[in-house]
Amino acid sequence: MSAATDNVARAAARGGSRRLILDTAARLLRSGGYHQTTLREIAEAVGIRKASLYHHFASKEEIVEAVVNDGVRFVHDAVVAALEKTTGAPPGRRLEAAITAHLTALNGQRDYTTASFRVFTFGATPVPESVRAARRAYEDVWRNLIAELQAAGALPKERSPDLMRYLILGAMNGSIDWFRPGRFATADVAQEFSTLLLAR
Repeated sequence: MSAATDNVARAAARGGSRRLILDTAARLLRSGGYHQTTLREIAEAVGIRKASLYHHFASKEEIVEAVVNDGVRFVHDAVVAALEKTTGAPPGRRLEAAITAHLTALNGQRDYTTASFRVFTFGATPVPESVRAARRAYEDVWRNLIAELQAAGALPKERSPDLMRYLILGAMNGSIDWFRPGRFATADVAQEFSTLLLAR
């Protein structure tokens, strides 16, 4: 094996280990929250020594920050992709596509997304700016969509865009507590949510 190939192999292994650490941390944070989840617990669940975590992350806070940001990113990327695919479609169709994408990613990456909600408070440590920025960027997606819907007359222009955004995101994120695949179909929930929001 050449030196270059060996370096690529080592980099791939490091990347895989990093993702395994994050997957494990997300699962533990989802159930235990910030204070209950320790570096030792994460290391033991991964099957490595605690000291080995420091090859990938400088601290527990850095691991939590990565998990939280990934949780937001999974949903953000899915909604942006759905809106790009429905460019030029009727406003109601775009709203439904965005809701469907949000719910699908939210419940499909449940460890990350639930952890993202439950560990937003980093103990005594201030919430990292990257976490705030990721959330603001995703909220901007909905600000733009709501402005588009109001401009098209699909949503009343006299309604507060901020309150509308809080309502939509709160309703969707609340599904973490009650959504079960065997109980509801994502498409049906999205259609019902869209109908309720667009009803005059």
